[in-house]
Amino acid sequence: MASYARHAGIAYNPRPKPKAEKTMRSLSQIAARLDAGEPSRALIDECIERIKDPAGEGDQVFLKVYGEAARTAADAFDQLRRRDATPSPYAGVPIAVKDLFDVAGDVTTAGSVALRQAPAATRDAPTIARMRAAGFVPIGRTNMTEFAFSGLGINPHYGTPRNPYDRKTGRIPGGSSSGSAVAVTDGMAMAALGSDTGGSCRIPAALCGIVGFKPTARRVPTAGTMPLSQTLDSIGPMAATVACCAVLDAVLAGEPPVAEAPFPVEGLRFAVPQTLVLDGMDKEVAAAFSAALTRLSGAGARIVEIPLRELAELPQVNAKGGFAAAEAYAVHRPVRRARHADRADHRADLPRAREPGHRARRQPAAAAQSVDRQFLRPLRDLDPLPPGRRRPGRADADRRDRRRPPPARDRGRRGEAGFAGGGGMSCLRRLGRAQRDPTTTISVP
Repeated sequence: MASYARHAGIAYNPRPKPKAEKTMRSLSQIAARLDAGEPSRALIDECIERIKDPAGEGDQVFLKVYGEAARTAADAFDQLRRRDATPSPYAGVPIAVKDLFDVAGDVTTAGSVALRQAPAATRDAPTIARMRAAGFVPIGRTNMTEFAFSGLGINPHYGTPRNPYDRKTGRIPGGSSSGSAVAVTDGMAMAALGSDTGGSCRIPAALCGIVGFKPTARRVPTAGTMPLSQTLDSIGPMAATVACCAVLDAVLAGEPPVAEAPFPVEGLRFAVPQTLVLDGMDKEVAAAFSAALTRLSGAGARIVEIPLRELAELPQVNAKGGFAAAEAYAVHRPVRRARHADRADHRADLPRAREPGHRARRQPAAAAQSVDRQFLRPLRDLDPLPPGRRRPGRADADRRDRRRPPPARDRGRRGEAGFAGGGGMSCLRRLGRAQRDPTTTISVP
């Protein structure tokens, strides 16, 4: 096994844990406290207090807070718990909802001002309905990258939540599920719902130090959710631990929310692709990734390096924007026609945009046969940059978030573009077992 830290020329010195981490609790810990008699109303009040704290990030994280509705639901679950009649051990646990899910009575704006006058949703999205049925209590709608079209987490309309690792500098949280990630790190919700097309759960989870999971798209219904790319969109959870995400994933998929026991990694084979994903890593990321591989290897896992040369085709596949750009254009064309009819471009060619991507998704399947369908890769860099500046060689996709300067309160903030990975091996097998598809991925802190 290659030593990526030695290649980088440094020893591994983990960065300090954020103070916000003290506010995070696992769902099993919360369920135990509720079972011991702690009222769920106290959980709701605690979260709302943090949301309203003027020294916190509540104003940038939440676009709407369901204060009284959440308290009413918590009181009802407390009564049911006294009669041993709750729908699950998690009844009364507050969750945050990304602003692209339909909630009955709300306008789904997807982090944009363009849809403020759209009709309100008449019913909950199936994912929201399933979470309610299991007893989870929506506490508010969270901020996000406008229309989910970026991994940075910047929003020029509603502000940008700051990363808990460095509030003073004002690092970006990652996106597009930016508010959902910070809601969890800061204890404004015990878990959150997000969406993931090309990293929108996993990127903010990685940057903020929590867990984000992207399941196979067909596993969780996307009805009642503002789409970005109907080919790639998935609905996934964000929470403090992998075990938490396993519980939430089960609920979202319509399965019983049963806590899974840790699965031993001894004998499992994990692949480390050598093409593209390890290029240009920052030293801290290289060291952290090496530490994670060492920990897996020490637990008995086999680390297998594979070329996976198909990844080299990604620049060609995405040269014209790929799935997301073409399909997002089709989704938002009515809005553009209504607002900018004189400037609309109607030349979208979805079949042509899809074909290279479908080929690129099929080819790695052969490489996956030699391992237990587990690919390990880091986010490649961590060096923060001020908004408006680009590192040489940075993908041009980042440029779209910097064409327009952030609002005055965000100017001067610097963006973090990576994470230090490691640990978090519980329940990985369970999450992979339910979805046998290469698009199933998870980010662990």
